[in-house]
Amino acid sequence: MDGPATLLLIAVVVLETVSHVALKSAALGAQRRTGMNFLRRLYRQPAFWMAAGSFSAGFLAWLAFLSRVPLGQGVLAGSMTIVGVMLGGRILHQEQLTITRLVAVGLITFGVALISWGRA
Repeated sequence: MDGPATLLLIAVVVLETVSHVALKSAALGAQRRTGMNFLRRLYRQPAFWMAAGSFSAGFLAWLAFLSRVPLGQGVLAGSMTIVGVMLGGRILHQEQLTITRLVAVGLITFGVALISWGRA
């Protein structure tokens, strides 16, 4: 992966993390509502619009990233976003980091590194 592809991957990971964590925040802000009231409340949450913007920017960064790397390598590298989302959930929403989750993310990270290393 060249320098621009690496920067694009970092952008993808950051934007996906922001979008998922912001969407969780927006959903929590509207959680006691149902049906259309839930949607109305959701749309009033600034975090919802942050999530929508981050998803949009992340989509464009993802397209740019995939244009620079082989598809198989890109999808593997993109799976690293799970680490950012897990950490964002822990930091901003106090979600639990169980040993099972940590081992699973570690195995994913190790697998991606192993496959990427084999392509070098």
